[in-house]
Amino acid sequence: LVADDIIKVRLKLPAVLFGEGSDLLHYHMEIRGLGIINIKHLFGVAAIRERKKIDLVIELVEWQDGQEYDRLGLEETTYELLGVKLPLQTIPVRQGRNITTIVEVAARNQLLKEMGYHSAVEFEERLEQRMAETARIHSQSIIGDNLE
Repeated sequence: LVADDIIKVRLKLPAVLFGEGSDLLHYHMEIRGLGIINIKHLFGVAAIRERKKIDLVIELVEWQDGQEYDRLGLEETTYELLGVKLPLQTIPVRQGRNITTIVEVAARNQLLKEMGYHSAVEFEERLEQRMAETARIHSQSIIGDNLE
């Protein structure tokens, strides 16, 4: 945890953003029904950070039936913050979805992209290869039928 509700964003030149919590709310999180929780005391120092580089913006939107959402992960959008363009992931949420896990998966997937691996692109390439193979086999079958 860096911060719960209030995050100070600082720009470090040339174009790196860092987020940090306010002095008053340091290490605290409000959980409805439980109240204010001190994450450092509850989970230890490994669960908190003074500041963290901002690499991704995640927008949680209410799930709308009938709305089209990116299902492959090929659409790339950005969000500009203090003049720095950051990758933006818009995630539709509804009751029953484990938002914590989904956000963690989005963050890890972004890290893989930064390291040069894009699973959606790999999947698309495999799909196109399979479709080309199927088309080739199908056309050979049609040619073979015509020779008989």
